[in-house]
Amino acid sequence: MEERRDETELSDEDLRAALRGMKSFVDITEEDLGKIFALAMAHARQRMAFGGPVRDVMTVSVITASPEAGVREAAQLLSENRISGLPVTDKDRRVLGVVTEADILALTGMKREHTFLDIIRHLLGEPVPHKTGSTVGDVMTSPAITIGPDAGMGEAARIMDERRIKRLPVVGDDGKLIGLISRADIVRAVGRR
Repeated sequence: MEERRDETELSDEDLRAALRGMKSFVDITEEDLGKIFALAMAHARQRMAFGGPVRDVMTVSVITASPEAGVREAAQLLSENRISGLPVTDKDRRVLGVVTEADILALTGMKREHTFLDIIRHLLGEPVPHKTGSTVGDVMTSPAITIGPDAGMGEAARIMDERRIKRLPVVGDDGKLIGLISRADIVRAVGRR
């Protein structure tokens, strides 16, 4: 079977022609230009794989909890719907925070990861924050990290990776919840391409 050459692959002659076509002097070798092009193409392929706005892949039917809801109620919602976290919203659907399995498990005494700021506080002799309470508002992580519907899937994936979270509430300009994008949503979208 003959290996098919990528349609966007450049030849050395293509690079030389591009350098000659510049109207000014460019202090770059063909080899360096080739490396820059390869990196740019890899970036473009990744962008195209994760192309499209969040709105195209987000879940619009989002299960939420109110801050006044009991922790037991939130645990049941998570369990019954087989999800690991859900947005906490006020009566106007503005996102106040997120409650996750980790937030609830922390109430049972299970250790949870602490932030860098928590570690610094501990080193300075301050107690490490430990959430207690009986309502979702007491144990939720707040403020929620959110994203807009027109942001790209790549940006959503980057935020989730950097912040080590599994989901992002999608909010409109008014701060109201309009959807949720999860890592699984992005994986499904990439798999369809």
